[in-house]
Amino acid sequence: MTHQTGIHATTELKDFFAKARNGSVRLIKVIIEDEQLVLGAHKELSRRWDADYDAFVLPLLDEQQPCYVLYRLDSQNAQGYEWLFISWSPDSSPVRLKMLYAATRATVKKEFGGGHIKDEMFGTVKEDVSLGGYQKHVSSCSAPAPLTAAEQELQQIRINEMVGGCCCCPSLVEYPGPEEVKTEISVESKHQTLQGLAFPLQLDAQQAIQALKQKKINYIQLKLDLERETIDLVHTSPTEITDLPKRIPQDSARYHFFLYKHSHEGDYLESVIFIYSMPGYKCSIKERMLYSSCKSRLLDTVEQEFCLEIAKKIEIDDGAELTAEFLYEEVHPKQHAFKQAFAKPKGPVGKRGQKRLIKGPDENSEDS
Repeated sequence: MTHQTGIHATTELKDFFAKARNGSVRLIKVIIEDEQLVLGAHKELSRRWDADYDAFVLPLLDEQQPCYVLYRLDSQNAQGYEWLFISWSPDSSPVRLKMLYAATRATVKKEFGGGHIKDEMFGTVKEDVSLGGYQKHVSSCSAPAPLTAAEQELQQIRINEMVGGCCCCPSLVEYPGPEEVKTEISVESKHQTLQGLAFPLQLDAQQAIQALKQKKINYIQLKLDLERETIDLVHTSPTEITDLPKRIPQDSARYHFFLYKHSHEGDYLESVIFIYSMPGYKCSIKERMLYSSCKSRLLDTVEQEFCLEIAKKIEIDDGAELTAEFLYEEVHPKQHAFKQAFAKPKGPVGKRGQKRLIKGPDENSEDS
C-alpha cells in the first residue's frame, strides 16, 4: 500500500478539476508547492487528442522537476471523458522529490476521480511519455499474456497439424510460411515464442531423407540458408567410416545423417546416426544460435513425418572425433559391471520376541 504524505489539493485545484471534467480542458499539469497540490499549467482544446499530444505534453516537462499530467482523450465512459494520467519523474531530479511525488500519486488520482482515468504511464525520459511511447504502452497492454505449459503444448500440437503430412506420405510435407509460424522477440511484445525454429526442408533434402530411409544412400549433409531461412541439401556422396572426418567442415556448422553399418554381438546392424557438427567459435554467434535452435525441430520432422528411426544423436566440434571405435561406443555403450552393495549381516536364527523398554515386575524383583 502506498504511503500517504498528507499532501492534498488546494480549493482552487479542486474547482479546476471539476471544470476540466466537463470536457473543456485538454491538459492539466499538477505540481507540489508548499506541501500542497497546485495547478502548474493547463491547455485548452485545439485539435484531436493525438494531434495535440506531443505539442502540449512534452514542453511542460522539466528535466529537474517531477510533476503529474492529466491529458484528456477523446473517448468517453459512463462518467464522461477519459483521461491519461502521467507521472513524470526525471532521473536528474533530487531523490527526495522523487519519493515525495511517488507517495502522493494516489492522492492526485483520488482528488481528480479515478473513474475518469483510462490509462496510467510513468516516465523518466520524454520518449517514455511521448505519443509514440503511449502507443507502445497501449500495444504492450493489449498483447496476449504468456502461455501456460498446457497452452504451449496445445499450440505445438496445432503447429504440427499445420505442418501436416503423415508417415505414409512424407513427400507431401508442407511447412507453414513466415506469416503462419512467427517467432517475434521485442521489448514491446509479450507473445509466447515457439520452442525452437522451424526452417522448412527443401524438396531435394526431403527426397534425400526418403532415399536414406530406403537405404539407397548412406550419407546426407544439410546446411541452413540463413538468408532464405531454409534447410538445404549439400550432398549425398557415398561415405565410409574412414571418410566421415573429411566430411566435417572446419569453418561452418552442418547436420549429417550417416547409415552406420556394423556388427554387434554377432548380428549385422544398420543404424542411422545424426551428427551435429559445430566448429566452436569459428562460426558467428547468429549461425551458432540458429543451428542450435533448428536442430530439435529438424529431428522431430525426420522422426515423426518421415518415420526415420535415429539410433544415436551426436554433437561434435571436430571431425577427427569420428572414428570407428567412437561410433561403436556411442551406439553400443559399455555396460558397467554390477557392484553389489554392502549387505547388512543377518540376525540370529529364530524369534527373539518383542523389544521392551520397561522391565517387568519379576525382573525388578530379581535385580533387588
